[in-house]
Amino acid sequence: MTDTNAGRPPLPDVSFPADGYVGDPAVRAEWDDRYTERQQLWSGRPNGALVTEAAGLTPGRALDVGCGEGADAVWLARSGWDVTALEVSGVALERAAEHGRDAGLTIRWVHAALSEAALPPASFDLVSAQYPALLRTPDAAAERALLAAVAPGGVLLLVHHAGMENQQAHDSGFDPADYVWPSMVAALFDDDWEVEVDEQRPRVAPEGGAGAHHTDDVVLRARRLR
Repeated sequence: MTDTNAGRPPLPDVSFPADGYVGDPAVRAEWDDRYTERQQLWSGRPNGALVTEAAGLTPGRALDVGCGEGADAVWLARSGWDVTALEVSGVALERAAEHGRDAGLTIRWVHAALSEAALPPASFDLVSAQYPALLRTPDAAAERALLAAVAPGGVLLLVHHAGMENQQAHDSGFDPADYVWPSMVAALFDDDWEVEVDEQRPRVAPEGGAGAHHTDDVVLRARRLR
C-alpha cells in the first residue's frame, strides 16, 4: 500500500482537552454560550452536502473546520479518513470528543480558530467547512488559511446557506458583511485551482437541530492542482 503521507509534515499531536484555546476569547465565549443553551444544538447526523461530495473521494487526511458536536468528523473517520477536527467552542468540542470515543474512533480534536491554529500547510486531502462562521479580516486570513491547508491534488469543500451573504444586518446583531462566504474564497483561486462544483441546490438537511429551516445550499468544491 502506498503511504499517502510520505513526505508531508506531521499533523499536530493534539486531542481534547488541549493545553489551551488558540483564538479570540470573545468568539469562544459567544459559541460556548450558544452551545450551553441546548443539550444538543445540531441533529447529530452528518451534513448532506458533505456526504454527497465526499462519498466518491479516496480517503486521506481530512480537516473539518468548525466541527461543532462532531457528526461530520465521526462520519469521515468511519469512512476511512484520518480526521483533524477544529472548533472554537470548548463545550462543543467536549461533546464531539465524547461522540468520537463512543464510536471507537481516533480523531484529532483541535481547540482553536482556523486562522490561528498553526496547522501544517498543504497537508489535507479534504478541507471541509460546512456552514462555517468565519469572521472576515482585512487580510482575508480565514480565506487564505482554508486554501493553504489543502494538499496538492486535494479538495476544498465549502457549503453555506444560500442567500445569506446578501441579507441585511439583523437587529440581533448578526451582519452578513462580517463573515466569509464561499464567493469570497472563490475570488482568491488562481491557476493552481480547478472549480469542480459551484452551484446552488436544495439542501439535504438532517431533521432537527439549529438551521433546519434553511432550504437551499451554496456548494463550492475545488481541487488544488499543484
